[in-house]
Amino acid sequence: MEMWMLAIILLASMLILLALGLPVAFTLGGLSLVIGYFVWGGDAGFYAVALGTLGKVAEFTLIAVPLFLFMAAVLQFSGLADAMYEMIYRWMGRVKGGLAIGTVIISTIFAAMVGIATVATATLGLTAYPSMLKRGYDKRLVAGAICAGGALGVLIPPSVLMIIYASETDVSAGQMFFGGVLPGLVLAIIYIVYIAVRCALNPAAGPPIPPEERFSWAEKVQSLKAVSLPILLILLVLGVIYLGVATPTEAAGVGCIGALACAAVRRQINIENIKKIFHMSVSTNAMVFWIIIGAVAYSRLVTVSGVGEWFSTWITGLEINRWVVLILMQAVFFVLGMMLDPAGILYITAPFFIPTIKALGFDPLWYGILWIINMNIAYLTPPFGFSLFVLKGVAPPEVTTKDIYIGIWPFVCLQFIGLALCILFPELVTWLPGKMIK
Repeated sequence: MEMWMLAIILLASMLILLALGLPVAFTLGGLSLVIGYFVWGGDAGFYAVALGTLGKVAEFTLIAVPLFLFMAAVLQFSGLADAMYEMIYRWMGRVKGGLAIGTVIISTIFAAMVGIATVATATLGLTAYPSMLKRGYDKRLVAGAICAGGALGVLIPPSVLMIIYASETDVSAGQMFFGGVLPGLVLAIIYIVYIAVRCALNPAAGPPIPPEERFSWAEKVQSLKAVSLPILLILLVLGVIYLGVATPTEAAGVGCIGALACAAVRRQINIENIKKIFHMSVSTNAMVFWIIIGAVAYSRLVTVSGVGEWFSTWITGLEINRWVVLILMQAVFFVLGMMLDPAGILYITAPFFIPTIKALGFDPLWYGILWIINMNIAYLTPPFGFSLFVLKGVAPPEVTTKDIYIGIWPFVCLQFIGLALCILFPELVTWLPGKMIK
C-alpha cells in the first residue's frame, strides 16, 4: 500500500470515529489493533501493539504521573486555598480588581504545586467566586480569571503534561519543568495587568472592599503565614531537581510527602478527606493512562509503518517557510483543543509533528512549551474546554454557562499573546533550563 493512502486511512478513520463520539482512548486503541492487523500481517499486529504499549506505560518517567496526581488531590483537600484567599483578601481587597488579581496569584502558586489545571479552578470556584460576587465583581471577569489562572497548572512546573511530553519525545523532563517557569509567570503577569487596567477603566467590574472591611497591618502580616507552606513545598520539589538530589520522577514522590505534611499541619488528614483523595487520584490516573495506552498504540503504528517519517519528508520537501509550518501546527492544536483531551492531542500529532520539527531544525524543548501553552488554551476553549465544565460544576447558581463562555475569551486572547511572545523570543523558554539543568 502506498504511504499516502495509509496516512489518509489512519487520519480519516480516526477523525470519523472521534466525530461519532467514541472516546479517544478506545478510538486510538481500536484503530491500532484493526489497522495493525493488516499492516503487520495477521496476529503479529496484535502482539506488536500490546508489547509496544506495555513498554511505554512501564517507563520510569511515567511513574511521576500518578504521584503528581496524588499530590494534587492531597492539596485540593488540604484547605490551603482557603487560607491563601484570606491572605489575598486582606492585602489586595482595597485595590480595584484586587480580589481577581489575587485569584490569579493564588492560581500561580497552586500551579507550582499541583501539576494539573483543575485543582485551582475547582477550589477557587468554591471559595473565591462567591466572595467576589458578593462584593459586586463582574461574574464574567471572575470566571475568566479563575479558569485562566487554573489552567497555568499545566504550564508552571511540576506539570503532568510535561511528564507525558518528555516521555513521548525523549526531552528531559527537568528541562521541560524549568522551561515552563518564565512563560507561566509572563502569562500570569499579562492576566494581572489586564485585570488591573480593565478595573481601572471600569471600577464597577472589580470594586474595592469598603473601608469598614479593611484590615490593619498586624492582621495583614499575620495572614502571610498562609503562603509559608506552599512556598516550602514549591522549593522542595524544584529544589531537589535543581540540586541533583532527585530526578523529576523521584521529586514527585518527595512532593507527595510534602503535600501530606502540609495537610497534616492544617489538620486535614481525616477519613472523609482520605476517601476523596484516593478517589480523585485513582479516577484521574485511570483516565490518563487509558488515553496513554490507546494513544501509544496509535503512535507506534504511525511510526513503525513509516507514515510519520513519510509525512516529515513530505513537509520538509515542500517549498514552504518553516515558520509557516510551525504556525499551521499551532492552528491544528487550537482546533483539536476545542474537542480533545491534551494527552490525546499529543499522541495523535506527535508521530507526525515531532519528526517534522526536528527536520526543520526547531528545538523540541521549545516546541514542547509551545504545545503546553496551546493545551493551556485548550482548557479554556468551548465547546469542550475542561476547565469550563469544572467551574460550572462548582460556581454559584447565578453564574450561567454563557457567562463562563463569554468571560474566558479575553483571557484566551491573552494566552495567544503569551504564545506569540514565546515564538518571537525563544529565550523565554530556553534560557532558564540552560542555567538550571546541566
